[in-house]
Amino acid sequence: MNARFGIGALSEQTGCNIETIRYYEREGLLPNPPRTEGGHRVYDEEHLKRLTFIRRSRELGFTLEEVRGLLRMVDGGHYTCAQVKSLTLDHLEDVRGKLADLKKLEKVLKQLAGRCTGDETPDCPIVEALFE
Repeated sequence: MNARFGIGALSEQTGCNIETIRYYEREGLLPNPPRTEGGHRVYDEEHLKRLTFIRRSRELGFTLEEVRGLLRMVDGGHYTCAQVKSLTLDHLEDVRGKLADLKKLEKVLKQLAGRCTGDETPDCPIVEALFE
């Protein structure tokens, strides 16, 4: 028998905010669940499994479009490990680019902070550099 539960229980089990669950439904990532006569959403194990997939993908930094692409592959049942690996490697390349940008940012911020004495005068080289 398939377990059935409300949005609060789904949120609790997945660690996903209720508003985020509703957002994923609006975006078509999570299928709209059936509703009770009173209008309450009723989720099942498939919703739980899919939401866990979405949440984990997002934790790994996949964009909504990338998650959508992964779900299309899974939903169609016509995917290979090679296709998923390719998408993951593309994402990894994006992550590496962001890391490189963050390293550059770290260097600039360190240089700016190094130019400042941190004393109580109103003249601050960091503020001056931001106006440049």
